[in-house]
Amino acid sequence: MESSRATSGSRRARRRDRPRRRALLYVSLATVAVVGATAAGSVYVKAHARDDAVSSAASPGPSSSVSASASGEASVEPVTEPAVDRDALLSSAMAKVTLPSGAKVSAAVLDLDSGDSATYGDAAFDTASIVKVDILATLLLQAQDAGRHLTATEKAYATKMIENSDNTSATELWDVIGKADGLDAANKRFGLTSTEGGDGPLWGLTQTTAADQLTLLQQVFGDDSKLSAASQAYVQGLMKTVESDQRWGVSAAADGSQYALKNGWLARSTTGLWDVNSIGRVTVGGTDYLVAVLSKGTVSQAKGISVVEAAAKAALGSFTEGDSSASASQ
Repeated sequence: MESSRATSGSRRARRRDRPRRRALLYVSLATVAVVGATAAGSVYVKAHARDDAVSSAASPGPSSSVSASASGEASVEPVTEPAVDRDALLSSAMAKVTLPSGAKVSAAVLDLDSGDSATYGDAAFDTASIVKVDILATLLLQAQDAGRHLTATEKAYATKMIENSDNTSATELWDVIGKADGLDAANKRFGLTSTEGGDGPLWGLTQTTAADQLTLLQQVFGDDSKLSAASQAYVQGLMKTVESDQRWGVSAAADGSQYALKNGWLARSTTGLWDVNSIGRVTVGGTDYLVAVLSKGTVSQAKGISVVEAAAKAALGSFTEGDSSASASQ
């Protein structure tokens, strides 16, 4: 555009002026373009410096794109916090549990609030009396399929089997469910993949893993269960009222009396060594956890109980203490 001071000189003078003005205009436009590109490059580097410290000084290549708002600000994707490696934390915690020579232990934990879980060890163990929870869950599932309630006799057996760990009652219900075949069929529906019922009348020699016991506990205490709400409440009620001398095991990790459990203990006649197990739900700091601890190879039941309780505390600590540390570092 011409200035208001332009003279009315000859057309030749005007023609000489126009090329110079056009040249100045092109130079100005080119300068704006370069400055704009440099600014965009600066925005790109600043926006991506957080994501890639190694290459933060590099400028974008021809194919790079920068998402910017109308005001020219870069759009940066939120940084996702790394997931907690629960298995590693549990493994580290369990490594600190002192085991007697020749003894073995396995553990599994599930946080019912968050759904986080972890397992330590995948070996098979004798269930001993913790299988009584599985027997009752199987009986209830079969009753649901048949559209019936438990009989008064079955309820009496169930109460003594869980609250008092009565073996005669367990044998009666073992027969009712069809022994190992009935147990295995129910466990397939429950999602247990590494549990096998004991031969003949030997329900206590059912083989299982800590991970499978955690799956069984989810059937009893979880939301997604093959058992009805009434069946779940029935098993939970019995596990909350086991007799006083059997309130050891995973309960050692709970806040006060906030737990429901079933324990198992068995001296193997072939070795004289003990199987000692504990499964259940415990509450710590207002959060509910499912916990399974299996052990074998201790010289006495008392030694086995000490191992199981130490393992339960360590396993729960890998969740509660790990979460506290993570929160403090944020």
